[in-house]
Amino acid sequence: MTFALASLTAQESTGPSMGTPLLWVGFLAFVALMLLLDLGVFHRHPHAIRVREAIGWTIVWIALALLFNLGIWILAKDGHQKAMQFLTGYLIEKALSVDNIFVFILIFSFFKVPPQFQHRVLFWGILGALVMRGIFIWIGVGLLKFHTMIYVFGGFLIYTGIKILIPKNEEVHLERNLAIRLFRKLFRVAPVTAPDTGAPIDYGSKFLVQIEGRTWTTPLLLVLFVVEITDLIFAVDSIPAILVISDDPFIIYTSNIFAILGLRSLYFVVGGMMDKFHYLKFGLGLILVFIGIKMAAQDLIESRLGHELSPVIPLAVVVVLLAGSIAASLLFPPRPKHPGTPS
Repeated sequence: MTFALASLTAQESTGPSMGTPLLWVGFLAFVALMLLLDLGVFHRHPHAIRVREAIGWTIVWIALALLFNLGIWILAKDGHQKAMQFLTGYLIEKALSVDNIFVFILIFSFFKVPPQFQHRVLFWGILGALVMRGIFIWIGVGLLKFHTMIYVFGGFLIYTGIKILIPKNEEVHLERNLAIRLFRKLFRVAPVTAPDTGAPIDYGSKFLVQIEGRTWTTPLLLVLFVVEITDLIFAVDSIPAILVISDDPFIIYTSNIFAILGLRSLYFVVGGMMDKFHYLKFGLGLILVFIGIKMAAQDLIESRLGHELSPVIPLAVVVVLLAGSIAASLLFPPRPKHPGTPS
């Protein structure tokens, strides 16, 4: 996958990709090293992640992303433009990942996953995301070689943004989830309670167990499968959004992965504060609409200006919309619900 992505080149507007085979190998080696340290050293023994620990890891991942961005600025031929594209893509993916966090909370709550095992599920979910995001980006960049696809992607982003902006009462029924039903049909899922006593069965952090000489999947592997499917669905929104910012596969992939790597710690930081940022979803909808319009109207904008739109403008719009939605959430907190008020 690395060399397939590295061989792709961006459109004529931005020149060839900065992702040489050496850079690709170096980046993936860095990610592998960090994941090995994460699981093999810092989280060798399953434990509930405390807020202080999660904040520390969140700061570490943000600092690493910014250092990587500085490296792009220094090393790339058109470093200023590439660095702006990376930062914009990183912020967009980070913002869109907030929806992932909300769904993860629902999944872990529904399956009653103990806090000490949630990090393990998210860790292995990251490994799946590394592959899936790479495939999506490879397909997306390839499709953009057909110029008419910018209108398809642009229209899709506008549609998705408008759907987010329209308020609606959403009830999530995970028991009817197609992914869960499919998994149960394909694999034997171990029971959660003993058939004779009804006592709960603890499988610990295992994904597979042996019962009477047969291999069964544990409910924790089912949770991991649902998490992977959730990331796949969210990638359908996030990848086209970043393709608007850059068509360099290296910039798109690295900004995506840095945002995803920090998603686990961010989950434990803001997981209990999701209700406080009630306007953030509105800001995300506006970002997607803006990016969709920019993509669909790109030819018209450039013909009127006589040159490409500066990468500073999308970055500024994303920052203003994100900061504005967060500030509005804090300045105008949601009204407390009275007993009997429908959710």
